[in-house]
Amino acid sequence: MTDEKNAGPDERLSYEQARAELASVVERLETGGTSLEESLALWERGEKLAEICQRWLDGARARIDAARQQQPDA
Repeated sequence: MTDEKNAGPDERLSYEQARAELASVVERLETGGTSLEESLALWERGEKLAEICQRWLDGARARIDAARQQQPDA
């Protein structure tokens, strides 16, 4: 996904790690009981995690598309 040496801790998350944390954030937001400030922080974290997941998915799609283009037509 990114250069590991220059990546921040969030950028080193695997797709599965980011997705699991995102699910936890969503669950906390849906449950409620948090202050406005905490809810906003959770929302912002969720947005960041969603971006990470989307980059992983976009990378996977690009790899699949590249592999398909390398296959000879049947």
